[in-house]
Amino acid sequence: MIISEKIENKKIALEYKELLKISYQRLSDSDKKIIRQALNIAVKAHANQRRKSGEAYIFHPINVAKIVAEKIGLEATSIAAAILHDVIEDSDFTINEINKLMGKTIGKIVGGLTKISHLKKDQNFSLQAENYRKMLLTLNDDVRVIIIKIADRLHNMQTLDVMSEEKQLKISSETLYIYAPLAHRIGLYNIKNELEDLSLKFTEPKKYFSIKTKLERSKKDQDNYIKTFTNFISTALNDEKIKYIIQGRSKSIYSIYKKMEEKAIDFDQVFDKFAIRIIYKASITEEKFLAWKIYSIITDHYTPNPSRLRDWITSPRSNGYESLHITVMGPLNQWIEIQIRSERMHEIAEKGYAAHFKYKQGNQKDIGIEDWLDKLQEVLKSQNENPVDFVEDFKLNLYAEEIYVFTPKGEIKSLPKGATALDFAFAIHSEIGKKTRGTRVNGKLVPLSKILSSGDQVEILTSENTSPIANWIDFVKTSRARSIIKSSLKEEEKKISLEGEQILKRKLKHIKVNFNEKAIKYALNFFKINSEEDLYYRVGIGKIDNSKIKEYAINYNSTFLNFFTRRKTNDKKNKLYRYNYDSLVFGKSKETLKYSLADCCNPIPGDQVFGFMTINDGIAVHKKECKNSLSLQSNYSYRVLSAKWIDSSLEEFKSILKLTGIDNKGLVSKVTRLISTNMKVNITKINFDTDDNLFTGIIHVNVNNKSILDKLVKKLNKIDGIEKISRE
Repeated sequence: MIISEKIENKKIALEYKELLKISYQRLSDSDKKIIRQALNIAVKAHANQRRKSGEAYIFHPINVAKIVAEKIGLEATSIAAAILHDVIEDSDFTINEINKLMGKTIGKIVGGLTKISHLKKDQNFSLQAENYRKMLLTLNDDVRVIIIKIADRLHNMQTLDVMSEEKQLKISSETLYIYAPLAHRIGLYNIKNELEDLSLKFTEPKKYFSIKTKLERSKKDQDNYIKTFTNFISTALNDEKIKYIIQGRSKSIYSIYKKMEEKAIDFDQVFDKFAIRIIYKASITEEKFLAWKIYSIITDHYTPNPSRLRDWITSPRSNGYESLHITVMGPLNQWIEIQIRSERMHEIAEKGYAAHFKYKQGNQKDIGIEDWLDKLQEVLKSQNENPVDFVEDFKLNLYAEEIYVFTPKGEIKSLPKGATALDFAFAIHSEIGKKTRGTRVNGKLVPLSKILSSGDQVEILTSENTSPIANWIDFVKTSRARSIIKSSLKEEEKKISLEGEQILKRKLKHIKVNFNEKAIKYALNFFKINSEEDLYYRVGIGKIDNSKIKEYAINYNSTFLNFFTRRKTNDKKNKLYRYNYDSLVFGKSKETLKYSLADCCNPIPGDQVFGFMTINDGIAVHKKECKNSLSLQSNYSYRVLSAKWIDSSLEEFKSILKLTGIDNKGLVSKVTRLISTNMKVNITKINFDTDDNLFTGIIHVNVNNKSILDKLVKKLNKIDGIEKISRE
C-alpha cells in the first residue's frame, strides 16, 4: 500500500522525535542539531527509494540509528553516521560533501561503511571473505564503523521476511558466521542473542518456532519460580538494606537449540532454560563487597555448585563484561543460574562498548575491549594471508570462552579457552613467541602444545636460535599467534628461496651451464615445477640435490635440446612454493582419509578446501568459496573437517637415529647444538643412556628429505666420541 507523502513526512517527524527520546546518551542542543542535519541529508538522498516491503527507504537508516541510540547507546556522532550510512552508495552525495556538511569524523565513519557496502555486490564467497576482511580492518580506524554495521545487520534481519527464501538463507548464514560473533566480542550480548535467534528463524524455521512456542507455554511456570525464589531471598536482602531488583530471563532460543543439538537432548531435558539476575545499587568502591555479600546470602539458603562459579568481577572478560555467576540448587530441587551484578555492570553488559566510556575516569584506559582492539591491530595488519583463512582464524577468537593465566611475576593474562602455552608466549609479545624453545606451567616443563587452564602460572623459555616451524600452526588457537607464525614461515621460505637461487647459480656454473632464462625454463620443465621461487626453494632445502642437478645438465646439453618446447610458467606474483599438490589430508593430525569431491563446486588439487561429513556418503570435499560453504560452516560446524592439499614430496618425514660410542663430557650438548643450529631438522624426542664409559643415544627427528638426513649423519659422525650411527 502506497502512503501519501504528507503521511510519510509526518511519520518521519515522529520517528525523529522518538529517536531523540530513546537515546541512551544525554543529547545537547548541538547534538540534536547534528542529528537533524543528518536526517535532512538522508531524506533528500533516499527521496525516491523504497524497500522490498514498499516502505520508504528512509525508515531503514532511521531504525538503524534507533538501534545505535537505544540498544547500543552510542553518542550523537554515531547516530548521525547511522542515519547517513547508505547515503553515498545510494545517491549523488560524495564523501567530500559529507565531510564538508557533517565534519571529517562523521565523514570517515560513513566512508568506512560505504566501502563495506560496495564490496557486497559480488556473491562469490572468496570475495565475500575479502569483504569481511576489509570490514574487520576498519577496526583499526574506528570501531564505530563495525558497531553501526552490526546495527544495520540487525535491522535487516528484523525485516528479512519480505526477501526471497534464497536471500533469507544467505543473509542468515552470513549473520551467524560473522556478525553475531562480532557482536558477542564487542559486548553487545542482547544484540548477539537477537541476531542468532533471527538467523535460526530462517535457517531452521521448524526448530525455531517449536522452541519459541514451548518457551511461551512455560513462561507462567518461569514467573512462578522466580516469585518463589524472590520470596526466599528478599527478606534477607532487605534486612541488609541492599537496594536491588530481581529479574528472570529466558535463555535465547538459539542457545537452547545449540544445547539440544550438541547434547542430543529434547527441549524438556534442557534444565537451565532461564536464569535469575540480581541487579544491585552500589558505589564503585563497594561493588565487589556487595556482590560477595549477596552471594553469601543466597548460599545460606541454597546449596551452590562450586564447579559453576564464575567470578568476572575480580577478572572481567576481555570485552569488559563484569558479573558474578553462580549455580545453586534452587526451589523444587532445580539447578538455577544466578547472575549478580551492579547497575554499572548491568549497563556495560547491556550496552557493551558504549557503556565503558560512561564510567571511565579521566584518561583511565579500559583494560577490556580497548586492550583487545589494540592486540587485534597486529593481526589485522597482515596483508598476505588468504582472506578465507584470515576470517576463519579471526572468527576462532570471537566466541571463545576465556581463561585467566599468570606470568611468573603474577600478572594476569586473558586467553580463549583451549589456548596453549605457545599462544601465551605470543600473547606476551610476538618476538617472545617466535623465540620460544620451551614452557613451564606451574613450575613443570611442558610441551608447547600444552592446553592451559585458568589459574595456571606460565613461564616462557626463549632462545635466539629458535624460530617458528610449520607444525606450530596446528596447536595454537589464537588468530594473533597463527598470523605471526604464518608471516614468519613465509619470511623463512623467501630466505631459503634466495639461498637456493645462489646455490643453483654456483652449481650450474660448476657444470658449465649458463644461469639464464633459457636454463631456468628448462629446469622448471625438467623438474615439473611451476615457479622459479619453488625451484629455488627445493634447491635450498636439498630436495633437488647434486645428483638431480647433474641429471638435469645432461638432458639440457643433449641433442634433444632443439626439440624442447617452451613451457609457460606462472607469474612471480603467484604465492610461493608447494604447487605440485598430490595428496589431501584432514584435521590437525593430517590424516589421509577416504573422500569424494563435491559436485556443487568440483575442487581440484591446490584449491582452498574443507571436508564435510555427510550422513550417507562419507566425507565430501568442498571449495572454501563454494556456494554452500557459508551454510554448511554456519549451521553444521560440528561436521566440518579442516583439509588441505599438500605436495607430499615437501612434507616432513620421521626418522630415528641410533648413536653409540664413548661418553665424553658435553657430548649430548654438542649433538643437540649441531642439529638445532646448523640443520633444517626438528628434534621430536631424544634419549641418551650410559653404561660405564659407553653411551647409546636415540634421536627422533623430522626432516624434509633423505638428502638432509644424510648431511646430518655425516656431520654427527665428525663429533668426537661417536663411533656408529644407524637408522632404526
